[in-house]
Amino acid sequence: MTDLTQLFENNRQWAEQIKAEDPEFFAKLSKQQSPEYLWIGCADSRVPANQIVGLMPGELFVHRNVANLVIQTDLNCMSVMQFAVEYLKVKHIMVTGHYGCGGIAAALANQQFGLLDYWVRNVREVYLKHKEEMDAITDKKEHLNRMCELNVIEQVGNVTHTNIVQNAWKRGQELTVHGWVYSIEDGIIRNMMPPVTGIDQVDKRYHII
Repeated sequence: MTDLTQLFENNRQWAEQIKAEDPEFFAKLSKQQSPEYLWIGCADSRVPANQIVGLMPGELFVHRNVANLVIQTDLNCMSVMQFAVEYLKVKHIMVTGHYGCGGIAAALANQQFGLLDYWVRNVREVYLKHKEEMDAITDKKEHLNRMCELNVIEQVGNVTHTNIVQNAWKRGQELTVHGWVYSIEDGIIRNMMPPVTGIDQVDKRYHII
């Protein structure tokens, strides 16, 4: 099927609903973008960033990829972060994974997935870092979910190790980095760690300022 008429109809109904609630919404939205939050999340279709946290268009800047990875050679992710921090002046970065993540599962599987193998290799390195803890978990679901949690914590570290974030702190810019995991089963976000608010919470081996 190549005709996506239903999607256009859904869009029209959505726009009409928004305008019924606020006739000036799109006029105001088109003139500025001033979100306070950057969401770095998984590309999974079951994890819609804005809806999960109840924010409207214009209130949440979003970057998504498989397994919510923050890799410093990924110019896409780094460009989003730089734009969000330096130009939009977001105050919060939320790295948000989710339980049952297919990308994490692929990283833990002993099989080939094609190009994806190169991407999720970064998750395998997180696993090796926590191998003793992970190997002690025998329940498959619990094993996968714990890996999802550890991956989020690791990616928060990767965010704070960038010159983008560290330079913002050096400038005195208000910026906090969070690590969250979302449950598709109940729709609730879990906080994985204390928020990181400054360079003093970053291991000195990663200081670049």
